[in-house]
This record gives sequence, structure tokens and C-alpha cells, in this order.
Amino acid sequence: MTESLGSTAPSFQPLARPARIVVLLAAFGGLLFDGFELGLMPIASVSVTKGLLGDRYTDVLGGEWFARLTASMMLGAACGGIWFGQLGDRIGRTRTMGVSILFYSIFAGAGFFVTSLEQMLVLRFLVGLGIGGMWPNGVALVYESWPRMSRPVVAGIVGAGINVGILILSQLGRLWHITPDSWRWLFGISAVPGLLGVAALWFVPESPQWLASRGVKKTTRTPLRQLVTPPLLRITVIGILLGSIPMIGAWAASKWMIPWADAVGGAAQPDYKAVTQGYWALGAALGSFFGAQLASLLGRRASYFLISLGSTALTCGLFTLTRPLQAAFLPTVFVQGLIATLFFGWLPLYLPELFPTSVRATGSGITYNVGRFATAFGVFMAGTLVAGFSGDFSKVGAATGLIYALGMIVIWWAPDTSRNLPDQQGEN
Repeated sequence: MTESLGSTAPSFQPLARPARIVVLLAAFGGLLFDGFELGLMPIASVSVTKGLLGDRYTDVLGGEWFARLTASMMLGAACGGIWFGQLGDRIGRTRTMGVSILFYSIFAGAGFFVTSLEQMLVLRFLVGLGIGGMWPNGVALVYESWPRMSRPVVAGIVGAGINVGILILSQLGRLWHITPDSWRWLFGISAVPGLLGVAALWFVPESPQWLASRGVKKTTRTPLRQLVTPPLLRITVIGILLGSIPMIGAWAASKWMIPWADAVGGAAQPDYKAVTQGYWALGAALGSFFGAQLASLLGRRASYFLISLGSTALTCGLFTLTRPLQAAFLPTVFVQGLIATLFFGWLPLYLPELFPTSVRATGSGITYNVGRFATAFGVFMAGTLVAGFSGDFSKVGAATGLIYALGMIVIWWAPDTSRNLPDQQGEN
């Protein structure tokens, strides 16, 4: 794509290196706490459900509520990615990023006070709004603030943020066990990132490209309308598909390993679910960093194809060839986390390349987060599979893991942006 759909890109004064580092740290921190929130229910859902249902709890109900709570958050994130993405194109990346962080922090912290699963369901939707808004604005801000040669590295750092957050959460779960009688503390500390949200509003520099774009004569169409009409419509649809496949795979397939580990090994080892999430998150932190490097080395298309192939094989293999507490289980979890999350380093590099500055946050938000609508549906349907498979999480994970195979097909319709990167003035 060209920077402004055929017109000359506006010139701008690039940020000094210290300011770029501040931008990178703020975006990384916002996405780290995004990951903390995303990893919270997989590790805590069984304990939360047992604590709130009491004697009414069953494994089937536990699986169904895990699906509902996850689907609620995914719906919120999908809506937040669209709403806050548009807001970022209108009022700026940093202000919208700060609001997004405050949103997920405040409503996550409110989970400390819930007395029913229905209340938690509403709060997880509201948390999802902030989670969804953080990604497109943080990614757009970093993309526009750093020079082209640095983008594979900074995209990898940003992509790793979410999984570093999940890794930190897993280690907290090992230090302080999350049980039906002790889980509220986890939601209490989830309010702490609000401090970063306040700091983002006041101290983080704005994107120089976005500031320069405000002086350019713009179309009367809103960013969202531009994305759903030619010439950007085809790009938007392909971006949505590429963002949806790994998102659905991660939540409708991969995340079932945590409640599966808890159901099989929790009685013998209360921290086994946290250990499992820790192995996955360690692999994921590495994978989400190296995904951008792989895309830069092999090209966008070939790398996405290979990641899709590896994710399909490892996810289905994890659920069919291993079992919690077996020697091979945790090493396989680590490798699956590493390979399946290469996508999440690939996406922060590729998706912003598709769109001009004026619609970049909206475009990134839609293509990354619309997949969460499908994810919410996929997780919900996977939840019904729990009942169909009599609470057997391994069968659910293996069946839904096949979603990754679609990536091997879709990628060949995607633009090869590595051959046609926008020529942005002012970069150094």
C-alpha cells in the first residue's frame, strides 16, 4: 500500500531516540498487562467457578463457564479494537492507549468484589474493551515512531509483551496458589496497571506521523467506512482472516491445555495449571518476539505458511499424543507455545504495513480484533463440545486445533508488503 492512497506522504520530524524508547516501553508495558488480563481466566476460571458455584460445581459446568467468560472478554476485545482504533485515528495514539489501559485496569480490579458468575461475565466484557483498544494504538504508535530498519525488532518486542504478561502471571500463580478460597487477590492486583494508563496520557510522546497527517486534506468518509469500501476493502478482509486464524487457534484450541492440566493434575499438584501456563508462556514470549524476525527473513507469505503448518501439527499432537503429568507434556506445551505464537510477532509487523497513517489504528484494530468475534463464537462452540465430549478437554483441543490449517491457504491471497513498503518521509 502507498502511504496515502496515491498522494504524497506528509513530511514529519522523527522522534529523538530517547522519545522512541519511551514510546516502546509504554506500548510494551500496556501490552504486557494486556497479556496479564488475557491469561487471567485460563489460569483462574476453575477456581473462580468453584468458589462462586460451591456445591453446584461440576467439570462440565466449569468448562461451560470457562467458555462463556472467555467469549465475553473476546467480544469486548473485538468491540474495543474497533471503537478505540477509530478513536486513535481521531484523537491520537497515546491518549487512546492511556484510556484503553485505564479501562481494562479498572474493570479487572472490580472483579475482586463480584458475588456471582453473571457479574464476572459483564466485567470480562468491559475488560475486553480496553484489551482490544490497547493493541492497535500501541502497535500503530511504535510502527510510526521507529525507523523502518528497526521495525522487525521493535515489532517483536511489542508482540512479546502480551506473552511476557502471561508468563509473569503464571509465576505469580506458582508463588501464591489460585484456589476456590483464594482467587480475589489476582483481580485486586489487576488494577495496578492503571498507573501506566495515567502516565501514558501525560508523558508518552505522540506519533509524529499521526501529528503530520492532521494537516493533510482528508476524505469526508470515516476511517471505518474507508476500510469497508474500495480500494481498502480487499485488504481489510484479508487482514481480518490473517488475524482471525491465530486468534481463534489460541483461544478455541491452545488455551484448553490449562483447564485440562488443572482437571487431570490439579489434585496431585495444586500449582500444575500455573506450571503448565508458565511453560507455554515462556515458549510464547520467545515465539512472539521471533515471529517478526522470521517474517523479515523468509518473507511475509512463506513465514505465515510455515507457522500455520507447525501450529496445526503441534496443537493437535499436544492433545492427542501427550497428557498432563506425563514426561512429554510440559516440553510439548513449551514448543507449541513457541511455534503457535510466532503469529503474534508476525502480525504487529505486517498489519500496520497494510494501511495509510490516516486509518492505520482503525485498520490494525479491525484486522486484529474482528477475529475476536469469531474467537468468541469458536470458544463458545468449543464450550458446547465439552459437554458433547463428556468433559474431555483433550478432544476439544484436538478438534479445534485444526483451525490453524486454514492459514496455509489464506496467506497466498495476502499482499506481499515486503516488496512494496510505503516510502515515508522523515525516517532515519
